[in-house]
Amino acid sequence: MKVEIFALRLPYVKMGDDVAALILEALKEQSLELRDGDVVVVTEKIVARAEGREVELDSVAPSAEAQRLARVTGKDPRVVQLILDEAKEVLAVGENFIIVETRHGFVCANAGIDQSNVEQGRAKLLPLDPDRSAAGIRRRLEEATGKRLGVVIADSFGRSFRLGSVGVAIGCSGIVALLDRRGERDFLGRELRVTRVAVADCIASAANLVMGEAAEGIPVAVVRGLSVLGKGSARDLIRPKESDVFRR
Repeated sequence: MKVEIFALRLPYVKMGDDVAALILEALKEQSLELRDGDVVVVTEKIVARAEGREVELDSVAPSAEAQRLARVTGKDPRVVQLILDEAKEVLAVGENFIIVETRHGFVCANAGIDQSNVEQGRAKLLPLDPDRSAAGIRRRLEEATGKRLGVVIADSFGRSFRLGSVGVAIGCSGIVALLDRRGERDFLGRELRVTRVAVADCIASAANLVMGEAAEGIPVAVVRGLSVLGKGSARDLIRPKESDVFRR
């Protein structure tokens, strides 16, 4: 098996832009044609921006709780208020971070809100429904190219017990996001009893190596050579709270 990852540069995406149209134009400009089975990975930042998920911080009025948590964390109280607005539950608070469960069900720092690669005085929220966003982009790309594709919307999350962030799938369409291998046999013939593979996260993390985190200006990557097309969503990857030993 050979897996290839192709980087796509796009112009700066603004609110109201058509992300799928920009991807198609970038493919044309870079003389790259999509093939059946390709997975297009899109950073959530450009999806969120196109969908109007940026907020002017001067429009945010911090509550008393936001101001209290801002003193604890050292964060801008307006950003803290946005985090609280996007959270279903606050799980942990520390220096410059607030771990929450978002309205999507993701457990992550600061509800996925950040200000990197965002204009001064603004903050970016996560897309409202990343799976739906992925489905819309995939539909447009498949209609334009006639190919069967997958789409992953990727973000960067930190991890408990490990340093550094990795790419994770917060939205996907057209691929098997979580591959259940229980019941298969290992190399020595033993039955697998717990193995499930977070395929969408693996793809997002691989693409993240190409897209980068800073000034690379590469918000899209095409992953080629995998056999992962099928039905699935990023919701498949969320561990139910009742089976999470760290939240019992």
